[in-house]
Amino acid sequence: MTTLAHGALLAGADMYRDICHLDALESESAHILREVAGQFEHPVLLFSGGKDSLVMLHLALKSFWPAPLPFALLHVDTGHNFPEVMAHRDQVVAEHGLRLLVASVQEYIDSGQLRERRDGTRNPLQTLPLTDALRDGGFDAVLGGGRRDEDKARAKERVFSLRDEFSQWDPRRQRPELWSLYNGRHAPGEHVRVFPLSNWTELDVWQYIEREQIGLPGIYFAHERDVFLRSGMWFTPGAWGRARDGETVQRRLVRYRTVGDMSCTGAIDSAAATVAEVIAEVTASRMSERGATRADDRLSDAAMEDRKREGYF
Repeated sequence: MTTLAHGALLAGADMYRDICHLDALESESAHILREVAGQFEHPVLLFSGGKDSLVMLHLALKSFWPAPLPFALLHVDTGHNFPEVMAHRDQVVAEHGLRLLVASVQEYIDSGQLRERRDGTRNPLQTLPLTDALRDGGFDAVLGGGRRDEDKARAKERVFSLRDEFSQWDPRRQRPELWSLYNGRHAPGEHVRVFPLSNWTELDVWQYIEREQIGLPGIYFAHERDVFLRSGMWFTPGAWGRARDGETVQRRLVRYRTVGDMSCTGAIDSAAATVAEVIAEVTASRMSERGATRADDRLSDAAMEDRKREGYF
């Protein structure tokens, strides 16, 4: 084989990999979604209106088309979500005629079942409404958009991740997953959390959004916004809280890489106004989206794993 022919083969292999990697990820996720529909009696898909759950919903609709979606959607609303994201969530649900269940953190606070944290962060407060909604709804599988590249605790989870009767995660009870074989067996009261996007990266998600023309809330793209700096992140003032003494509100060009509760989700300085520009920005980034913009993950090195052990998604 000549050097030229060998080089041409390598170039061809690279091209084949580039063309197929989104197809391979899509195919794997569709297989997982269909396994859930086949193995479980009462699954539900977590849906917040953020980019990962929008990709999940798109994959699910595509996997079962032309049949209707075989499960409902569930959102745990902290009461401090971004209004743009809530509007987009409701628009998508109405567009596809889907059934959306909402578990409200605010209702738990109003009834005295939960108390506001001193740091104002509501993300950890989602666990009780979530676990109650799963128990009351009798759900035996819960689909979520978590990815292994987001956080080291999520990197440890299997695609099918068993939870006990208290919704708690024990990493030692994880099952092997060889040759794409997924074990959904569980005892009464237990359920399985399922992560069809486990093997995707943030860049994969954005490339898929571009290819499939998936609509997103506008806050994922650069826009001018009133923000203040706290712990190295730009926060938006709102019902959850405002700038403290020494923190100055500024008008800046920012965008969000992830859209959780406003009390713990920061924006980044960015001029990326299109999907292509966001892809270029993500490609150059050396920090994960959660590491860059989620204050709740900075509470400790094991913050995510601790929450997962208690029942958080």
